[in-house]
Amino acid sequence: MATVLVVEDDEFVRSAIIRDLTGRSHAVRSAGRALDALREIAHVAPDVVVLDLGLPDLDGAEALKMLRAISDVPVIVATARDDEAEIVRLLRDGADDYLVKPFSGDHLNARLEAVLRRARPGAPSSVARVGGLVVDADRREARLDGAPLDLTRREFDLLAYLAARPDRVISRRELLSEVWRQSYGDDQTIDVHLSWLRRKLGESASRPRYLHTVRGVGVRLSPPAEG
Repeated sequence: MATVLVVEDDEFVRSAIIRDLTGRSHAVRSAGRALDALREIAHVAPDVVVLDLGLPDLDGAEALKMLRAISDVPVIVATARDDEAEIVRLLRDGADDYLVKPFSGDHLNARLEAVLRRARPGAPSSVARVGGLVVDADRREARLDGAPLDLTRREFDLLAYLAARPDRVISRRELLSEVWRQSYGDDQTIDVHLSWLRRKLGESASRPRYLHTVRGVGVRLSPPAEG
């Protein structure tokens, strides 16, 4: 069972999707406007979002970009625009999959299951340890020398991604793709989050302990040097 947020302004279509997904044992929440959907995502953290593009308050493509700024939740775009260039652009902007209207309940459910399988890959352990830093991806908890770290959702996602790959230099492009789920964007966004993360780790770019910038390449998370 998954928690599914259905974002669809057509009440008849929305009700039909909710009825079908509920009958398949999913927990379903819904919104008829983009801004309502963004509030739901921020407060409820659904497992997957089904996003219609024809929303009354905001173009669906713009809603997708705003959604990606606050969450990495899997998104299936539902569109009446059967246009290859448009679909490619949406996938590059952060959609995980798409459906062209009209679609059947079986088709939607199959796409949901496929997206959820990709979003929940098997892993031997969800806990990463780097020096005195412990990051539990399942519990979404991080501790430094035993003390809990107060991190935002994006800061935690960034730290967890780096902690799972200790001593490896990660490019900003990879961070943008894997943490922000965007194919392109501004490096400054990443640098700002790294700066906030450094502050919470008790370090700075000029005096790093865990986060080391490799100029022109990316960033590396490594345990502090002894002594």
